[in-house]
Amino acid sequence: MNELLSYNRRNFLKKAGALGTLAALSPLASFSQGEAKEVKLTILHTNDVHSRIEPFPMDGSRMQGLGGAARRSALIKQIRSEESNLLLLDAGDMFQGTPYFNLFEGQVELELMSKMGYDAGTFGNHEFDNGLEGLLKHFDKAKFPFITSNYDFSETVLAGKTKEYITFNKSGLKIGVFAVGIKLDGMVDPKNHKGVKYLDPIEVANRLSKKLKTEEKCDMVICLSHIGYQYKNDQVSDLVMASQTRDIDLIIGGHTHTFLEKPTEIRNLDNQVTVVNQMGYGGAYLGRLDFYFDRRRGKLRYQANHYQLDSFQEADQLMWG
Repeated sequence: MNELLSYNRRNFLKKAGALGTLAALSPLASFSQGEAKEVKLTILHTNDVHSRIEPFPMDGSRMQGLGGAARRSALIKQIRSEESNLLLLDAGDMFQGTPYFNLFEGQVELELMSKMGYDAGTFGNHEFDNGLEGLLKHFDKAKFPFITSNYDFSETVLAGKTKEYITFNKSGLKIGVFAVGIKLDGMVDPKNHKGVKYLDPIEVANRLSKKLKTEEKCDMVICLSHIGYQYKNDQVSDLVMASQTRDIDLIIGGHTHTFLEKPTEIRNLDNQVTVVNQMGYGGAYLGRLDFYFDRRRGKLRYQANHYQLDSFQEADQLMWG
């Protein structure tokens, strides 16, 4: 075992210790009785990175020295060398927060995420800070799809530029991913989202999760969410959505900058477990969930960890432009 991996497992990897089983899931229709018993899928995820290309400054704050795109890239590369089935996902607000966005208007973030090999991302409210034309300006720099399921862009310049959902195939597993975002009214300048129609996230989630499970025959359904983990009022959140939907196995959240030591498990309308996870903000942490699919029994269990990106993490040579 090399020095980097040894350090990751001994000190750098902060174990959440969440080992759970999602009972009573639908049979894994992709598999036959003759195949190997279990398949592993590793999901890495970020949210609310907010243009934090470099680590947080050493200013005495609780986040000082954490994060940085180069460290994240090195860790992702290390994990990829170990895992054959991996998805890398982002739950929005990759823009705004440092001079990198002010100067380069999103180009840096999109190019670096592409070099890291992100498989998909979604929009947070800060993706609209420069308006739809501003968002489109460097959109071609993203070598990965954006999924936006409850923003209707059909009457805007973004028409046809995003996906309502997407599916991935990993060693016989079919994984469906859709995404929901926060209501933009009152949060984003009206001129910056003119023409965008907002659809109810719970209605959209129920429609697409059913479609992905029954029509697309997905073994797992993931929601990328930028609606927030939890609120004191009745505003729709990840926890509310999990409880009022069916067929969603995992919600990767964002918006509220919530750091979860371990995922939250919520019982859905069918009394099955939906896992909810979120990794704070600024790219200080990288979330990891390892799902294990039992091919013979059609059952699913998972183990959750998170990584704190600090000065001991070796940096990668990650260039943009």
